[in-house]
This record gives sequence, C-alpha cells and structure tokens, in this order.
Amino acid sequence: MTGDSLTAPDTCAGTEPTPALMRRAMGAFATGVTVVTGLDAAGEPVGFACQSFASVSLEPPLVLFCADHRGRAWPHIRDSGRFCVNVLAEEQSDLCARFGSSRGRKYEDLGWDLSRWGTPALRGVLMRAHAEVHDVHVAGDHDVVIGRVLELETEDDQRPMLFFRGRFGVEQEPATPSPTGSFSWGWGDHWG
Repeated sequence: MTGDSLTAPDTCAGTEPTPALMRRAMGAFATGVTVVTGLDAAGEPVGFACQSFASVSLEPPLVLFCADHRGRAWPHIRDSGRFCVNVLAEEQSDLCARFGSSRGRKYEDLGWDLSRWGTPALRGVLMRAHAEVHDVHVAGDHDVVIGRVLELETEDDQRPMLFFRGRFGVEQEPATPSPTGSFSWGWGDHWG
C-alpha cells in the first residue's frame, strides 16, 4: 500500500474508544447542519441543532435524525408526533448558534412560519423536510428517530453549512480540541 495510512492510537485490544476519542475521530466526517423544529403541548415552538440527519428510504420516503436523551426539545417534538428538519445554508451560523446552545430563547426576534403540517419552518434554509415520527430506536445516549416524510421544500441556489473537525467549512485548518477533548461547537451541548 502506498501513501498515507490511517493509524490507531496505542490501546489495548478490545477496549472501546473514549468519548473524547470518538468525538475526535467522528469529526473527520464532514456533515451538514440542520435544525429540527416542532411544537410543544402548549403550541410553543421548540427546536435543536442536529448534525445527525440522513435519508433512509425512497419508498416509503423516510429520513432519520439522532437526538440526545438529555435534550429539552426532543421530548416535546416526540410527543407532538411531527417535526421539520431545516437544512442550514452556509451563511446561517446565527441559526446554528441559536439552536446549538441550551441557553437563550431560540425563537426570540426570529422570523419563522408555521407550516401546513403544524411545525415551525425556518426562513432562508437550504431545504425543509416535514415529517411525522414513524419509529424511535434507543441507541446508547441518543434516540434514532425515523420520520415519514410528508413534504419536501428545496432551494437550489445556496451552499450548505458544513461542519468538519470542530469547525464550519472544510477550507480551514482543522480545529484542535481542548485537553478534555471537547470542541467549541458540536456534541458538547447535548442537542435535542
């Protein structure tokens, strides 16, 4: 084999990676950034930033996202049974910051619309997937949520927001995690 090769840290055979190592290694996979939105029982909008989003099936149309068990918004969205995945465009770091933190009011002074499916639709996003909760699988400290897609809305003339090695975009130098292994943005805020 020629060229660079991947290396594994010196660990004993059979040991699982630590959360810090898992975070660092998974950071090598560039992801898009989404905001999952819904309504609580009182009809108030809730939402959280989410990197774990994917298409599952074309027939029937299914998508998935992962939500942290410790998150505050996900239980409300689960109870309502419907959600909207808002795929962020490259210039929407303000939305990412709002919904990626457990602090502050996410919808305060924010323009959004109530979709015909009864979910908050964020403005100016790259794509929206309106869906209903189809199935939920507990997986470690997260729920894997399968949603049946009800409607898709797309905007073709924007670039996506990407998250790679603890930073937005892929043209930058990779971020160096702190000694505790945490990045400034990402899994550390317990989204959901």
